[in-house]
Amino acid sequence: MKGTTTVGLTGRDFVVLAADRRATSGYFIASKHVWKILEIDSHVAVTIAGTVGDAQQLIDRLKVEAGYYKATNGERISVKSLATLASLILFTYRPILMVQMLIGGLDKEEGPSLYSVDWLGTVTREKFTATGSGSPYAVAMLEQEYREDLSLEDAVKLAIRAVHTALARDPGSGEGVDVATITEEGITFKRT
Repeated sequence: MKGTTTVGLTGRDFVVLAADRRATSGYFIASKHVWKILEIDSHVAVTIAGTVGDAQQLIDRLKVEAGYYKATNGERISVKSLATLASLILFTYRPILMVQMLIGGLDKEEGPSLYSVDWLGTVTREKFTATGSGSPYAVAMLEQEYREDLSLEDAVKLAIRAVHTALARDPGSGEGVDVATITEEGITFKRT
């Protein structure tokens, strides 16, 4: 998935993740129906950009670690801990694993949080950001229109518009937008 656009943004009590559906291999469109937003646990999800197999391996590892943490400690792993774990794995295996991801979710202590993790293991906490080849277009829109007081409905609309902006300009992104909302009620996925 070297041609991708994923977007994440936080609100007062939610996180919104959005992504296009196109999977490419160079200029070849390998699939038009890929889910690039995946659930790690009931309170955290990730978006993926980069090499598909690497992303699948990393996501499987994060799911296992989140499950192990819950079984061992009787509570959910924090979003920050998952981002740190992803960072350590990517740093250890650089430049073999080529994955960039957004990790978003809700914690009891920290509330909504969004982390960007790149293929070298760099982690940054963000209020909004984007990854993939279409990210410059999406971030430009987010910088103009993001507000911390957005309602969930307005945040979803903004995330969709940001990905659509990239779809219109980035040949590696396309085929529509998928959205995940993370709230106290859990994670909801929607195809638009």
